[in-house]
Amino acid sequence: MTSRERVLAVLQHQFPDRVPIAEMWIDPKIVQAIVPDARDSNDLVEHLDLDMVTVLTMIYDPDQVEWVDRAQGIFRDKWGALQHLTQEAIPVPMLPPRIETEDDLADYVPPDPPASPVIEKVRKLRARFPDKAVAVVGESGWAPAAFMRGGIENLFMDLALRPQFAKDLMGIGAAYYAELFPLAIAAGADVVFLGDDYSDKTGPMMSPAMFEELILPHDAAVVSSIKDAGACCIKHTDGDIRKIMDWLVGTGLDALGPLEDVPGMEMDKIFDRYPERITVMGNLSVDLLSRGTTDDVVAATHKLLREVSARGPHIMSSGNTISSSVRPENYLAMVRTTQDQGVYPIATE
Repeated sequence: MTSRERVLAVLQHQFPDRVPIAEMWIDPKIVQAIVPDARDSNDLVEHLDLDMVTVLTMIYDPDQVEWVDRAQGIFRDKWGALQHLTQEAIPVPMLPPRIETEDDLADYVPPDPPASPVIEKVRKLRARFPDKAVAVVGESGWAPAAFMRGGIENLFMDLALRPQFAKDLMGIGAAYYAELFPLAIAAGADVVFLGDDYSDKTGPMMSPAMFEELILPHDAAVVSSIKDAGACCIKHTDGDIRKIMDWLVGTGLDALGPLEDVPGMEMDKIFDRYPERITVMGNLSVDLLSRGTTDDVVAATHKLLREVSARGPHIMSSGNTISSSVRPENYLAMVRTTQDQGVYPIATE
């Protein structure tokens, strides 16, 4: 099987020749540590023979933003929201908010999806990697709303005090991505990740009723746009999502992941909850990859292969992303162990 065939088989809830390996994001520091002359994470994918290349919608090239203070790393993103580059590769939202009032919301003009550089990036990756799965890592309505409100804490206040305002605000990002993703799929994308985080380790960060009323309709619309365009959809969120998981799966998702390794979210239990309905991705602990030994990582990878991959369709990955804290040798241990031992049929003992 090619990498693309392997990934698509798993996302169609079938067993491929071996467990596919992919990551939503690999920090440039880890990429450079393993392949010093690599330009980006897709060069590392090629070097390690991983199964999926990615285009991220929320990471910007320097010429794609409006710089407010380049020396301090402060810029305006595609939403017109302020973001700040820190020592990490992913920026963080800043105050003041781009949208604060009802008038701001009424007057707001969103970015134009056909003008997104993501479309051409997908086209180039499809041409360069005809045998690998091409994925767009994006969002629905939640994350763009947090950017435009200058931080997630302000969006939480809106959910409590101005629920309709919050719902309308999240509708901006959802409408944008519902138009962008089909364009990216037409350019060659096979998979779309939705990366909005809804939970911490103890449960959803909003009430289930609030999620169902204000957030779920936007997610359902975006998932529908992806599926109607002919691609597969993987939903990522951190934390314990059991209280909202039925709704998420009910949108028509093909997979959940990368899933964080928290109690109650064991991936074999997800197979039990949704038999033959869902693929899972993950969930080797990022903390273990950062602090553990290679022997620890090999043992944890073997455990996932036995308990998850052997039971149902599974994409091996970290429980989130390969952050700058990950030890390169540990990441390599996860990859090589999966490539060597993840050939089907996989023994459960």
